[in-house]
Amino acid sequence: MKTARAAWRRLEPVHGMIYFVPEARRRYADLGLSGRAGYFASRGAAFGRASAELIISTFYNFNPAFVRQAVDGAWDATTPQQVLDARYAAAGEALRRAGIHELPDLDEVLALTRRAAEAAGEHGQGRPLFAAHAALPWPEEPVVQLWHAQTLLREFRGDGHVACLLTEGVGGLEALILHAATGEVPVDLLKATRAWPEEQWAGTRERLRERGLLDGDSLSPEGLLLRRHIEDRTDRLSLPAYGALGDAGCERLAELAGPYGRAVVEAGLLKLG
Repeated sequence: MKTARAAWRRLEPVHGMIYFVPEARRRYADLGLSGRAGYFASRGAAFGRASAELIISTFYNFNPAFVRQAVDGAWDATTPQQVLDARYAAAGEALRRAGIHELPDLDEVLALTRRAAEAAGEHGQGRPLFAAHAALPWPEEPVVQLWHAQTLLREFRGDGHVACLLTEGVGGLEALILHAATGEVPVDLLKATRAWPEEQWAGTRERLRERGLLDGDSLSPEGLLLRRHIEDRTDRLSLPAYGALGDAGCERLAELAGPYGRAVVEAGLLKLG
C-alpha cells in the first residue's frame, strides 16, 4: 500500500498542474469561460453539460453557491467537447514547457501508469468522476497520454476518498477544515479557492471542536486518528488500480516518477497565477 501511494504522489504533479497553468486559463478564456468557470467546466466536461448540482455533488468540498454562480451560463458559451479539447491541449503545452517529453524512461512511465489506469477501469462502480473520464478516448501524444492516465488515477482515488468522508460523516467543509488543521495546506488558500463564507467556516470549525476533532485550530488526538483512518482507507480503495502493477511495478513507477513530479514543480507549473 505504501509503494502504491508513493507511485501516485510522485506523479500527481503531472496531473495537478492543469489547475494552475496559464495555458489552461488562456484556452478556457478563449471559449468564454473566465475565472473559476474554467475549472468547474473543464473538470466536469467529461459528464457532458454538467449541471452545477452534479459538480457540487462530485467535487464535494466547494461552496454550492459559488459553484452555481461560476457554472451559470458556461454551456451557453461553449460545448463540453470544446472544453475537453482545450484541456488536453493545455496539458500537453504545459508539460512540454516543463520538459516532460525529454525526460528519460517516458515510455516505461507511461506504460506502467496506463496499465494501472486501465485496471482501475474494471472497478468504476460508485466512482462517477473516474467513470466519466475513463469513457473518454485516449489521446495520441505520449505526454498527453501520461496526463490522461494520471488524471484517471487521481479521479479514481478522489472518488474513493469522497466515499470515505461520507462513511465517516465528514462533509465537504468539514473535510477542508480538518485538512487545514494538518498544516499541509495554507488555510487562506483553502478559503480562497473553495469560497465558503467566513461565518460558515467558523461555525463548522466550532462544531468540529465540539466533536473532539480539533484542539484549537489543530487536530486533536481523535482528529489525527480520524484523518489517518480516512487516508489509509483511501489508499486501500486505490489498490484495484495499482494492484495490477504488483509491488515491483509500484516500486519501479515510484522510482521513475520522481523526476517527472520535480520537473513540474521546478518549472513553476503548480504556482497560483
